Amino acid sequence: MALEALKDVIKKITRSSTIDKKFVEEIVRDIQRALIKADVNVRHVKEITDAIKKRALSEEIIHGLNPREHIIKIVYEELMRGIGEGLEIPLKKSKIMLVGLQGSGKTTTAAKLAKYFKDKGLRTAVVCADTWRPAAYEQLKQLAEAYKIAFYGEKETKDAVAIVRNALQKLRDYDMIVIDTAGRHALEKELIDEMIEIAKVANPDYKLLVLDAAIGQLASKQAKAFHEAIGIDGIIITKFDGTAKGGGALSAAREIGIPIAFIGTGEKVEDFERFDPAGFVSRLLGMGDIKALLEKIERVTREEELDPEAFLKGTFTLKDIYKQIEAMQKMGPISKIFELLPFGLSLKVDENVMEMTQEKMKKFKVIMDSMTEEELLNPKIIDSSRIRRIAIGSGTTPQDVKELLRYYKTMKNVMKKMKKLEKGRLPFKLPKLGF
Repeated sequence: MALEALKDVIKKITRSSTIDKKFVEEIVRDIQRALIKADVNVRHVKEITDAIKKRALSEEIIHGLNPREHIIKIVYEELMRGIGEGLEIPLKKSKIMLVGLQGSGKTTTAAKLAKYFKDKGLRTAVVCADTWRPAAYEQLKQLAEAYKIAFYGEKETKDAVAIVRNALQKLRDYDMIVIDTAGRHALEKELIDEMIEIAKVANPDYKLLVLDAAIGQLASKQAKAFHEAIGIDGIIITKFDGTAKGGGALSAAREIGIPIAFIGTGEKVEDFERFDPAGFVSRLLGMGDIKALLEKIERVTREEELDPEAFLKGTFTLKDIYKQIEAMQKMGPISKIFELLPFGLSLKVDENVMEMTQEKMKKFKVIMDSMTEEELLNPKIIDSSRIRRIAIGSGTTPQDVKELLRYYKTMKNVMKKMKKLEKGRLPFKLPKLGF
């Protein structure tokens, strides 16, 4: 995405031997290009970059920082200010109503949201109040069943308000109820009237607008229309994993003064996270998002009943690796995990080694079944003769065994680096930023 260009700006700053007015102006132009290309409102771009330039040329350098770190600190703080606050929904009994135009990803988001709060320990349920799109009922029902989330819908009923009223009666014992409403190609009076009636019946604690990141600067117009119609408490941005226009949705939130609550970063239900402005900006600048990374690890280790300390320290053995591989899959692609690591800590990894398919996991398990207890507990002793013996015993090749060992070593190194980050040992000295 276009916002990724901001990482190059930070790299340029760290590699610069001279920080002067000419260099600052060059950096400001680079940031302007990146933000405009990402469809951030031009007025917002000017406000952000004017502030960066003014502070960079006038502020005294804070004690403990060098000139390069001082500039990065300013860029970080002004981008944070430009994005605004995030919305944190507390873990308590609540009702959430989702609204948005057709195609924004509301139905998938309803399941993602329910799964998010389920992972936090709440009893969650979803309600299909979308009676306009025929596939909405089946889609939400299948997603809910796949993740053991309670579902309520009435397939043959066209009265969305009645569905919500009945759902609240049936689901009154649940902690978090997520209501998926209908969307249209445009915000028509009929849709507005339905949303208003649903809101009256449901009395939701939060009305969240779902925006597609790819919508660009049209996001502001949509957000304003929905806010004027029913009042919006927060925004969820979907499909934020590859679009060049994600800045438009970010800009829309700032323009109408509504916080961003969550962002969807992929198609899977797990590709969903609470929007934390500090972590988000850190990630944009290539400084990683350790908080988000540790939350992923916490969720996965809880689901798989793993030892978090062993998981982070990299002290696990081959005896544990099969479960760990499954856990890593639930965290998402390795490439996405690396995005959460600050630049300088990512590893050069063969993508073929990291591509963990179900077939490959089964093969790895067969290979480990052919190992001795000593080999499983101490992989360092596995030399070429042992590799040949393991390959013959498992019906695989020496290359397969070596691939397993490479994967194991890579995961061990990654986890050790994560542990260092958790303790605050960064290769880049920014003591005042709270990274």
